[in-house]
Amino acid sequence: MSDDIKGLSLGFVGVAIFSVTLPATRIALTGFDAVTVGLGRAIVAAAVAAVILTVTRQPWPRRHWKRLLVVGLGVVVGFPLFASIAMESVPATHGGVVLGVLPLATSAAGALFCGERPSLGFWLLALLGSALVVGFAALQGAGALQAADLWLLAAVVSAGTGYAIGGELSRHIGGWQVICWALVVTLPVVVPPVLWVLPAVAWDAPATAWAAFLYVALFSQLIGFFAWNRGLAIGGVARVSQVQLLQLFMTLGFAALLAGETVDATTLAFAVAVVATVAAGRRMPVRRAE
Repeated sequence: MSDDIKGLSLGFVGVAIFSVTLPATRIALTGFDAVTVGLGRAIVAAAVAAVILTVTRQPWPRRHWKRLLVVGLGVVVGFPLFASIAMESVPATHGGVVLGVLPLATSAAGALFCGERPSLGFWLLALLGSALVVGFAALQGAGALQAADLWLLAAVVSAGTGYAIGGELSRHIGGWQVICWALVVTLPVVVPPVLWVLPAVAWDAPATAWAAFLYVALFSQLIGFFAWNRGLAIGGVARVSQVQLLQLFMTLGFAALLAGETVDATTLAFAVAVVATVAAGRRMPVRRAE
């Protein structure tokens, strides 16, 4: 199996795990506030990550701690918090549509921070894929921007930057090590706001809310990154990030499974079109800094 295929396969596994994040966040918010869901999950994930790092005796990556902090601020603090705030007022399907521009944001961050140089054809296909997602949003009535959309766009910038730098850093210290260390180094940022809202936490929240919270803590915030970071490291940030174009439609699928929503023929048609752009994008050259 070529590195290209390995990277895309691992990226797909990560995206499949991440695609449950918005529906699970919506469910978790039925029992908890946005800060608890958005940042409290990082504390749970960091505790597990610390155990993994200790058991495997991972050396402290002194040379990379600044970039680890940037990764953490993007994917441990920014994205989860901003997405949780947005999910308080819009459905997961709406959030998934807005997050459809995340592959383009990740590719742009890869070009800005990781020395990748996608070809013009790659950028045109990335824009086409994003335009398809936006067209789907318009067709489904996602309409004008609202406050939640601005929070979601902030989440996109945070995640795109964290994904790109995390993927590049994974080439040096390993994919699972990146997310584990990122969780640990951002604890000083995460703990104070969680302690602030702790007295108001609804410990008697429904079991479904607890289950959803544990999912976003253990899978969305930790395990998904094991596959995702490794995929970005092997296949390249720009190329593998395009697999995220599928995330919207997987999110819709999980929303149907968890919330009983209907997925119509139009959604499936757009999914096929997006898959085609991802497949075509694989064939476009992307130069990588060695």
